[in-house]
Amino acid sequence: MTPRDALSVFLEHLAHERRASPRTVEAYGACCRAYLAFLDQHLGGDFTLADLGALSAGDVRAFLAHRRAGARPLSARSLSQTLSAIRTFHRFLDRRLGVPCAGLALVRGPKVVPPSPRPVTEDQALGLLAEVGADPDREDWENLRDEAVLALLYGCGLRISEALSLKRRDAPLGPSLRIVGKGSKTRVAPVLHEVRAAVAAYVAAVPFALAPEEPLFRAARGGPLPPRRVQELMVGLRGRLGLSERATPHALRHSFATHLLGAGADLRSIQELLGHASLSTTQRYTAVDAAGLLAAYAKAHPKG
Repeated sequence: MTPRDALSVFLEHLAHERRASPRTVEAYGACCRAYLAFLDQHLGGDFTLADLGALSAGDVRAFLAHRRAGARPLSARSLSQTLSAIRTFHRFLDRRLGVPCAGLALVRGPKVVPPSPRPVTEDQALGLLAEVGADPDREDWENLRDEAVLALLYGCGLRISEALSLKRRDAPLGPSLRIVGKGSKTRVAPVLHEVRAAVAAYVAAVPFALAPEEPLFRAARGGPLPPRRVQELMVGLRGRLGLSERATPHALRHSFATHLLGAGADLRSIQELLGHASLSTTQRYTAVDAAGLLAAYAKAHPKG
């Protein structure tokens, strides 16, 4: 078996055994094909699976340096993802084909600093919720649907996928909502009266008869509402309100956390509400809140 044959088997393993998404399989395939193409030149011609197992840490670092300095240089985050794909490929070679690579364990990826969340202000969030139900070119029930979805994003801190995964049986909403988020982790999100009212208004107006197990939010022709529709909605809203490109659906989830922190909520509670596995992920919001406090100080202080 050649290295490229092994790569084909690895991608089949990802798609059918690990049930990775087509996009994930495509991304892993692109990274590993670039890796093998580099090794063709780096090792001076055809190479075998045994050669893959004998690679040194310097060989792998040479590939990463090549990707960082190429015609289309990768960012630190993309380079880290590339290294992760290579590690997964070599792990497969070790476990399935008996070809370990000891040198790979000595390679460390670049340090990736997670970007700070980019929330909208409280006034902007409220403006978005007020504007969403006022589109004269849409049916009334569609405006109510859009208002309910954005209310869930900002009022409960849900991801788009979490809001659109709600079923008809979930409505009417109670004072709390059980959400299954990333990694099948379950959390309980409190539901404000305004959010419950927005969802109830949509349910009363939707023109389709929905079975309990069907998706709650529907597109114009009755199919499930796709995430792309929510993203397009925000593009139109920020255009009408003159907001920057940072006003995305996910920015409402960031705003939910940032505004709670600014109002005195503790980080551990916000971690639970967002469903973060690690507190360090939630701690990114402290930098956003500190920046907001400094901006308010500079604007309001007589010596600012």
